[in-house]
Amino acid sequence: MRIRLHGTPTEITATLTALAATLDIRTVSRRYPDRPPSTLERIYLDASPRKDTRP
Repeated sequence: MRIRLHGTPTEITATLTALAATLDIRTVSRRYPDRPPSTLERIYLDASPRKDTRP
């Protein structure tokens, strides 16, 4: 699956860490900043459920 994270750099880092606990993250894109004056940015992930967390 492809996931987009959009937020502050701190939020993105924290969310990426949390997602890594339940997803097998295959790729992470570079950070794409929003247009000024926004301080938000986004990254894209390719991920799948981890085998050890499936029911």
